[in-house]
Amino acid sequence: MRLTCLAGLLAALLASAIPQATAPHEQLSAYGFFTGDIARQLPAADVTPYQLNTPLFSDYAEKLRFVRLPPGTKATYNSDSVFSFPVGTTLIKTFYYPHDFRDPSKGRRLMETRLLIHEANGWKAWTYIWNAEQTDAYLEVAGDKQPVQFVDPKGKTVSFDYIVPNQNQCKGCHNTYEVLTPIGPGARQLNGDFAYARGKENQLQHWIKAGLLSGLDDVSRAPKAPVWNDPQSGTLEARARTWLDINCAHCHKPGGPASTSGLFLQIAEKDPTKMGVMKTPVAAGRGAANLLYDIVPGHPDQSILVYRMLSTDPGIMMPELSRKLTHHEGIALVQEWIKKMK
Repeated sequence: MRLTCLAGLLAALLASAIPQATAPHEQLSAYGFFTGDIARQLPAADVTPYQLNTPLFSDYAEKLRFVRLPPGTKATYNSDSVFSFPVGTTLIKTFYYPHDFRDPSKGRRLMETRLLIHEANGWKAWTYIWNAEQTDAYLEVAGDKQPVQFVDPKGKTVSFDYIVPNQNQCKGCHNTYEVLTPIGPGARQLNGDFAYARGKENQLQHWIKAGLLSGLDDVSRAPKAPVWNDPQSGTLEARARTWLDINCAHCHKPGGPASTSGLFLQIAEKDPTKMGVMKTPVAAGRGAANLLYDIVPGHPDQSILVYRMLSTDPGIMMPELSRKLTHHEGIALVQEWIKKMK
């Protein structure tokens, strides 16, 4: 009897030591991330808004980003990667479209809110789709396709089917050595000003003052990503490579889903061949379009990289997930960079 009791106690102790996944809420409002009308996206007192200097292109969707850390905890500074966030952290990202990009006063349509929640056994990704009434967003693991229409900055009406990825597809981008990981919130991307309710302030400085970040004392020593479409923020090369870093390097990096390609587009890569310069593709198939090299200096029209980014054919296009439109402005930047290569 005593052995049986001891065995039962040991089993209970072992079970308690195994991290237990937390079931997600069915409605976004249940998390308490926002105050008042949830559609206004006004962060609660323990939620901090942030933005990236150069964000990922998502079919021209605008994004609202927030982070909630557990009380009394801090993220740990890393100079060359995303910060290390404590268990219990939630990264929040809402995708939306202004009805008219020329006039924000005409309102907006919230499409989805994605959560990355850091649990004891790793990060978990959950997606919430906003209802037509814009009163709440509801958990959806199977993905969705929704028609969307907006007027772009040039006055052109754009209509297409917006794709919400399914839960399994999240790891198609948020993946390093088969581990689900965040992509954006690191030193380079957060080293810029944000218009907080009390005024504009450098985000890294704000995080330090708010007790959200440890390991950084002097913000001036932190690396800073340029704004891809602001020539005053960096050189042509720096801006083009930053655009490639945020849009492509989550796959094209060591340990990323496309690491076997040998094409590495993260900002830290210094080897021209690994960056694609006069590099033959490993296995591009029809994605190569009879072109020979990923990047041909001086000739963007002969570069496989540009060809695949311009395409919207699912069997050719890059990035290959969550994209229906072509980011012509961003690709034009990369084309100009390649054109001026020697």
